[in-house]
Amino acid sequence: METVTIKVEGMSCQHCINSIEGSVGKLEGVSTVKVDLDRGTVNIDFDPEKVTKDKMKDAIEDQGYDVL
Repeated sequence: METVTIKVEGMSCQHCINSIEGSVGKLEGVSTVKVDLDRGTVNIDFDPEKVTKDKMKDAIEDQGYDVL
């Protein structure tokens, strides 16, 4: 397992948290997703053999947020 922290712009509320944690959490190989609104980050624990960082970033962007 690996952990990545992704900087995300545009998150401001509980809906943002649910949206991102839900979409990224559904990806095969992702074990945990934690949004930190104060820091503007998303911390993800994942299996690099099953999911790529780009796929996780795409899942966040598909929800309407900007990955920095």
